[in-house]
Amino acid sequence: MKEKQVFHINGYVGLVLAILFVIGGGWLIWEGSTGDNIASILFGALLILIAAFGASSLTIVGPNEARVLTFFGKYIGTIRDSGLFMTVPLTNKFSISLRVRNFNSAILKVNDLRGNPIEIAAVIVFKVVDTSMALFEVDDYEQFVEIQSESAIRHVASEYPYDTFDDDNKITLRSNPTEVSDRLTEELQARLNVAGVEIVETRLTHLAYATEIASAMLQRQQSSAILSARKVIVEGAVSITEDTIQRLEKDTGMKLSDDKKLQLINNMMVTIISERGSQPIINTSDLK
Repeated sequence: MKEKQVFHINGYVGLVLAILFVIGGGWLIWEGSTGDNIASILFGALLILIAAFGASSLTIVGPNEARVLTFFGKYIGTIRDSGLFMTVPLTNKFSISLRVRNFNSAILKVNDLRGNPIEIAAVIVFKVVDTSMALFEVDDYEQFVEIQSESAIRHVASEYPYDTFDDDNKITLRSNPTEVSDRLTEELQARLNVAGVEIVETRLTHLAYATEIASAMLQRQQSSAILSARKVIVEGAVSITEDTIQRLEKDTGMKLSDDKKLQLINNMMVTIISERGSQPIINTSDLK
């Protein structure tokens, strides 16, 4: 079932015509009754009946709304224009909003790609683009969007790890929210095409480890950060020590033995890497 446009005319013009038909029909009935003209009476009654049918088909369509019309159970078309219109009489008219709407999902507890329990939620921005499919292909399109959104969030969350501690540039839920949102949009659109709904945007609004593993994962993240920081400090300390030895030999002409170099390297590494302030120690054993 696809949306189609139904016949409709300007409602103000139709209302004026209906009033004229009523006036003309009333005048014909009055003329016929005074002159015993049965044909005039019947024609006047027909005009009034046509005016009543036309007036019953008047409908008001608000901005960003649509009217879906069915004629004795059969879908005949949709009015998307806003204003007052006269359309097919004896039809049922269903109002449906075309506005952009938000749906905030509940916080869901799912397992990521590595099996870690996480909590995730998202906001879904959508609008109706096919009114006939939204009303007649699914039972309740708003409820359908909610259920399919939660199902898609669970599926997409299971496709990616929450985080990675390796430098492999993999897409993760925490580090790549844009890519994950695009994947969620694609997944949802495929599910909601049957309901005539277009996904405008999706965004993750909540992402965290589940409470039972949050403490352990926090310690793991802190350990990884400490190791990374230590690695940078050690690399800097080695570079400073090498530069110090080279400058001593170049500026003073001093030739340090391997033992002295090792002792100097050890002292400088301890001084630079240590988190506490180092205490200077003077060696006087060689002064005796």
